[in-house]
Amino acid sequence: MKKLLKIFTTKEDGAVTVDWVVMCAAIVMLSVSAIGAVQSSVDTLARALSGEVSNKKADPGD
Repeated sequence: MKKLLKIFTTKEDGAVTVDWVVMCAAIVMLSVSAIGAVQSSVDTLARALSGEVSNKKADPGD
């Protein structure tokens, strides 16, 4: 049993997979956080641009 436990603890075949899963999860969480942080600012900017475009369409004389 001790020999089997020693072999189990020294093998590192799946360690790289675990590292990649953790790194990918961290990237996804950071991306979601970044989107949440800038969402309201982008929405405000889009509304302002929409208003400007609507004003230009309504008054083509400028």
